[in-house]
Amino acid sequence: MSAQAPSAEVIWHEVECGRYRADLPLWRELATAAAPEGRQARVLDLGAGIGRVTLDLAAAGHSVTAVDISPALLEELAARASGMPVRTAVDDIRELALDERDFDLCLVPMQTIQLLRDARERRAAFAAAAAHIRPGALLACAIVTEVEPFDALSGELGPSPDRLARGEHVYFSRPLSVQVLEEAIRIERERVVLPGEASSGARWREQGERDVIELALVTEEGLWQEGASAGLQPAPTRVIPETQEHTASEVVILRA
Repeated sequence: MSAQAPSAEVIWHEVECGRYRADLPLWRELATAAAPEGRQARVLDLGAGIGRVTLDLAAAGHSVTAVDISPALLEELAARASGMPVRTAVDDIRELALDERDFDLCLVPMQTIQLLRDARERRAAFAAAAAHIRPGALLACAIVTEVEPFDALSGELGPSPDRLARGEHVYFSRPLSVQVLEEAIRIERERVVLPGEASSGARWREQGERDVIELALVTEEGLWQEGASAGLQPAPTRVIPETQEHTASEVVILRA
């Protein structure tokens, strides 16, 4: 990890995203299948964050280029990747312009594609990704299509909070509500930092910071159509099973 204390952005990313593991076997499988004879795969990881997927694939020997719009997240990734076959690039996936244009595989994990607001932005991302992978290579996008709405503020029981102990504090991120809107899934969370000795049985307080994200509602067929505008062809969709902490997701796959 980086020598200096990580930023709040890095810590909350790790709390809420960094320890998800259910999808890693699929990414490893796709990378192994994508590797040409005689070498490991060259993988493009879009929305890499602090390296959850990148570092797992690099540990298996694959060469990974990690792309994210956040310099702070990639700085942390680079520190964790010391000695591994990893490169980082701060860029917007809708405007990606790397020198290497023949990656064997492009991954878009953790519903990153759903953070784009509409079909126009997703088509731009597909076109940028397609320009960076070799003919026949795969582009794989994880999406969530079915969620169970709830509202903890109205007394409904929601998932347990994500928790991370760091130094003298414990960081909690508690889902407050999930709403399925006309065109998006709206997720609201409360972030609370407590002293380590006060974390056991601590009560949630209103001064917790609120964070809201919206995931665009997308479908397998819709992504196939949007990818077709970049010359990408449908390949069989895969499923990542649900866990006790996370809902199931689909991985929509397109071939260059």
